[in-house]
Amino acid sequence: MARYVLFFSYTSETWARMIGSPGDRTKAVREVVESLGGSLESLDWMLGPYDGMSIAEFADSTRVAAVSAMLMSTGAFKSVQTHELLTQDQLVQAMGLAGSAGQAYRRPGQA
Repeated sequence: MARYVLFFSYTSETWARMIGSPGDRTKAVREVVESLGGSLESLDWMLGPYDGMSIAEFADSTRVAAVSAMLMSTGAFKSVQTHELLTQDQLVQAMGLAGSAGQAYRRPGQA
């Protein structure tokens, strides 16, 4: 299972509904994630360009893309950005692969 972070921003209408009826959104998020075979690790709120973020595990990127598309289709969100998270070991492996690929790369105009 791969881990993903989803950054999201609500619309002003969604904030108005939440002000009128505050509550913990964790259960709703967990149900959506689990409906696609995933597991919710956390749901956190923040200040800045995003209103919050969640971290979840999914079997593949297709499932997390489905969550992102479904969320945007509700009209409750201004934006949803999804990024796969890498462990330190995966980063080290990626850097090794990048070194190998770098030897094969030729700049434009270079023979």
